[in-house]
Amino acid sequence: MPTPTESQRLAQQQRPLGFPVMKQRWAELGFFHWSFDPEIVAAHLPEALHIDTFGGMAWMGVVPFLMQRVRPIGLPPLPWLSWFHELNLRTYVFDENGNPGVWFFSLDCNQPLAVEIARRAFHLPYEHAKMDSEITTRSVLYRSSRKAHTTPTAKYKYSRPINPSPAKPGSLEWFLIERYSLFSADKRGNLYHGRVHHTPYRIEPISSGQCPTTAFALNGFAEPKRAPDSMISAAAVDVTVFPLRKL
Repeated sequence: MPTPTESQRLAQQQRPLGFPVMKQRWAELGFFHWSFDPEIVAAHLPEALHIDTFGGMAWMGVVPFLMQRVRPIGLPPLPWLSWFHELNLRTYVFDENGNPGVWFFSLDCNQPLAVEIARRAFHLPYEHAKMDSEITTRSVLYRSSRKAHTTPTAKYKYSRPINPSPAKPGSLEWFLIERYSLFSADKRGNLYHGRVHHTPYRIEPISSGQCPTTAFALNGFAEPKRAPDSMISAAAVDVTVFPLRKL
């Protein structure tokens, strides 16, 4: 089983060939990560995907952020459709050819149409949620509650970056955030691979943060009983989305 090489990881930052299908902006990003025993996480993955490890550990992240200016290529953003909240629980994987990417366990979202489109077009496990945020010059307060569950509203708090800079290649932060591929599966178990492109994230450690572990319980994992092993925030990036390819 070939693990990702350094050249494969760096190649992910290059713009893919072909024609994109969407444009969007990701803003007010918070990345909260915990390390896990790889076997625990691998048990929740399709057989064709393998855990991508750093320091011998699997990593799972809770990522709250804002989706902005979301629209198909060639169309303008719409005020009532193109701005919304999203929060995901994710881990890091690679396929049989050593290509690295992200596997999403869930993506909560407060835009109903976006949820349905993402489920059908990208085979991603989107969930309807009630979400809002309060943003100041220095901090983000982010609230989320999944509609299909009765769990209390989760409140995320994190500082915004002041002087962000790109992650150093080979560092833990670079391993966690410099991801330009995703994998997804349809109801029949068919696996898909998708690509996005944006400039490298400019990041900064979160000086003061709070991240509930509700997302783990909602996805069948034991909730971590410790603070995150990594907390970083990132400046906004403009993202180009390319179509899925069936593997």
